[in-house]
This record gives sequence, C-alpha cells and structure tokens, in this order.
Amino acid sequence: MLGSQLPLLIVLLLMGTVAKVSTVRTGAEPGALSRLGPAVLMPGPMQAPSLLVCAAGEVVLGVGLLVTTHPIFRWGTVTFFALSTYVLLELRRRRPDAGCGCFGEVSSAPVGLRSIGRTVMLTGMSVMSVWAPAPGWTAMLELSWLTAAGVAVLALLSPELEELIDRVRFRAPCEQRRGPAESITLARLRASGTWRAHEGELTSAEPYDTWRELCWRFFAFRNHDEDDVVFAVHLSGRRPAVRMAVVGTADGRSLPEYTPVSA
Repeated sequence: MLGSQLPLLIVLLLMGTVAKVSTVRTGAEPGALSRLGPAVLMPGPMQAPSLLVCAAGEVVLGVGLLVTTHPIFRWGTVTFFALSTYVLLELRRRRPDAGCGCFGEVSSAPVGLRSIGRTVMLTGMSVMSVWAPAPGWTAMLELSWLTAAGVAVLALLSPELEELIDRVRFRAPCEQRRGPAESITLARLRASGTWRAHEGELTSAEPYDTWRELCWRFFAFRNHDEDDVVFAVHLSGRRPAVRMAVVGTADGRSLPEYTPVSA
C-alpha cells in the first residue's frame, strides 16, 4: 500500500521531463518561456536552461524511483514537489499571468488552485512512498485501487487536460483561436469572485473599453476615484482565471494591484 502511488510519481516525473525538453527543443513562440515557471523567474538567457535543469532533475528522480529504494530518490522527490508548491505560490503572487510550466507549453494557463492542489497532493504521495519496501518497477506490476483513485484525483486537478482537449478540437494554441464571444467573457467575469469583491467600487457595470491580447480579454471600468479598473479574463476553460489591476489616471499614478483570484 505504501508503494501504490510510486507508478504515478514515476510517470508524472518522466512526462514532465519529456514535455519540458520538447518545449525547449521545438522552440515555443517568442516570449513563451517568459510565461512558464520556473523559467518566468529567470532572466531571458537562463529561461531555456532552467527548464532543462528542471527536466534533468525530474528524469533522475523518476529513474531512481523506478529502479531502486534508495532514500535519496524518495526524499528527493518529496523535496522536489514541496519546492514546486512553493514556486507555484510565488508565481501566483508575483506573476499571476504565468503558467506553471509543469508539462511544458501545455501548462501555460495561469496558475490556479487546481495546479497548487496537485503539487500538494503529489508531495503527500511522495511522503507516503518514502517507506515503500520495493522499487517502482515492482509497484507497476501490482497496481491497486489506490493507484486508480490517485489517477482520478490528479485528472481532476490537471487543467492541462482541458488545454489538450481544446488543442485536439481546434488544433491551434489559445492565442491563435477565436475566443468566446465578448458577452460570454463578460458574463464569466461577472460570475467571478474578483468581480464581486470590486463591483461596489465601480461607477458603472458596463465597461467603457475592451480589447484582447493573446489569451486574455481585458475590460476597463472607472471607479469612484476616477481611476481605471482593468479586469483580465483568460479565454480558456469554463471557469477562467480573472485578474484585476487599478491604474491611477487623475494624477498620473500607475498602481498595479493584481488580485490573484481564479473564477
């Protein structure tokens, strides 16, 4: 039972390796790496190498879990997923527009509670597997209902599945697809917690301007201090990420106040 989650950890680590290497090797669109963690936290020349270093760490841990029971690989995996949770929390706070990059370019959607919940769960699975008596290859031959339950929960916590389904349906990245109608995106904004938290500050419920940039649609409003309040709604997913910033206009101030809340 202790080793029931080892197959999942091994598969996810190796999938992460392949996806990151593929993203760097095939060459993402200009500027794409600057929107993927951990590359987003690095200066430009170090973005691709940082993804490759992360991929190398994942393949070492994955192979180690597969063929041995050595504690360095077990505890290394715990440390990796615990640090991943911290990095995602930092990304959500400092760069709410950036994706986790967990599976390369397909993980470009803004970091939300699902992605963070997934790394928390993987950290717990890693801890549970530390004392497994057999290596991962043995656990792969003896899959249990606990493994199946882990697959189901991870699927629910993986926004990448929605992105993959969209890519299969539309065969184009988010920024090249036709987004939902403006009225639909506005309705999703008004259903979000970010909107409800700031609606009372606005002078009108209707935006005075709207525009699209890549995978985001922006709606501009005015508040009672005559400042611009700009909401950004991600165009992917049924419950898209919503961000907000206040830009002072009365005295020329520019006050970014990002609210990292997902709708």
